[in-house]
Amino acid sequence: MAVFRVKSVEQSIRDTEAPEHRLRKDLSALDLTVFGVGVIVGTGIFVLTGRVAKEMAGPAVALSFVVAAVVCGLAALCYAEFASAVPVAGSAYTFSFATLGEFPAWIIGWDLILEMMLGAAVVAVGWSGYLTSLLESLGLRLPAALAGEDPVFNLPAALVVLALTAVLVAGVKLSSRLNLVVVAIKVTVILLVIVAGLFFVEAANYTPFIPPPASTPAVEGLSAPLIQVVFGITPVAFGVVGVFSAAAIVFFAYIGFDVVATAAEETRNPQRDLPIGIIASLGICTALYVAVSVVVVGMQPYRELSEAAPLADAFKSVGQTWAASLISIGALAGLTTVVMILMLGQSRVMFAMCRDNLLPRGLARVHPRYGTPYRITILLGVIVAALAGLLDLAAIAELVNIGTLFAFVVVSLAVVILRRTRPDLPRSFRTPLVPLVPILSVLSCVYLMLNLPVETWIRFLAWMVLGVLLYFSYGYHHSVLARRPRR
Repeated sequence: MAVFRVKSVEQSIRDTEAPEHRLRKDLSALDLTVFGVGVIVGTGIFVLTGRVAKEMAGPAVALSFVVAAVVCGLAALCYAEFASAVPVAGSAYTFSFATLGEFPAWIIGWDLILEMMLGAAVVAVGWSGYLTSLLESLGLRLPAALAGEDPVFNLPAALVVLALTAVLVAGVKLSSRLNLVVVAIKVTVILLVIVAGLFFVEAANYTPFIPPPASTPAVEGLSAPLIQVVFGITPVAFGVVGVFSAAAIVFFAYIGFDVVATAAEETRNPQRDLPIGIIASLGICTALYVAVSVVVVGMQPYRELSEAAPLADAFKSVGQTWAASLISIGALAGLTTVVMILMLGQSRVMFAMCRDNLLPRGLARVHPRYGTPYRITILLGVIVAALAGLLDLAAIAELVNIGTLFAFVVVSLAVVILRRTRPDLPRSFRTPLVPLVPILSVLSCVYLMLNLPVETWIRFLAWMVLGVLLYFSYGYHHSVLARRPRR
């Protein structure tokens, strides 16, 4: 069938050499690792820890982070093989096009748009909240209509998106240098928080480590995990079930290592550097997340943790108010890089889709001086700024999780398919124990997806239906595989 027409790996690589679509190769393994740490360490460590500990997992939230890390680790091994074999922008979209065909690739690309664009907007809103809090601690109060809990237009969120758009247009090397500086700041702050917090840990706060199951408002109605509704289980939080439900939420904290793969075309030695960047960034961030979660729940009883600023408020609870401003600075640094790198990844996915003419090909034009896909980047920046400024995105942030998990499932399956269809393809990194590791990756991702709320599934399916309609009304007829590409 035409919708399953495959674009060969060789053709994908040849497309990267077209002068009007050639990206500049400036990134090293260190740059990619820092990119990964920059986008992973953000919302999860500064915000989600308090929410999931208080509502779902209790002190066992550290186990939830470990579960999510194992799922990501399995997927990361699959991404590393693909990224080394198919060093082309687009990540899971490009991988799917080379194995499953055009329509599945479109679905994944559309899914990644949901993940990264919405994720960038959500994090920009969080950035605005921390900036507002920091300014208030300095005696500066922004107008309620432009910042705060319920603004008419969230101006700081929109402005940070536009500023980072300019950085991304100016070149990937500039972006990587800015990212290196900001990542150094936020990791330093996090390490200081961990070390300082150890002096205020009380063993009593870890008991019970896994609280007994209980029904709470957090898991009622459409907020109940799908797996509990499907099997007729009374929705509960806490207990072992709560640990896994929390893992499906804190999974948001790990989103980002897959963004490293989207920078494949801008990497000097992608066959070697991409696997290093993907796996190293995930390992570093897992250690930081587990350490922070253990310290925070040890400093304050889990039922008293703040959902908005758990790290800062935990220090306030033990009389260490000096830490609040320091943590706010670290959070601002952390969320800045998350927004920037999610937008970088999103622009590269859309760039690949436009180059294949599934979206308008003219948008894939590369800037003659900066070597970046400037048209896509500017368009994306305007859209994300509008979303961040106008919408309350907290209620739909979990869409980012389900979109990412879905992409992980497809990439894991595609590794097995490509091993069978193209055993001759050079692979500088090979996923171990194929097909066992990819199968475990698929099963674990699906299980976490089933632990997401029913309302998240409804919104995700609605987004997918919209994507299918767009594909058959435009992409199917304009694809480079359907006719000659326009020059």
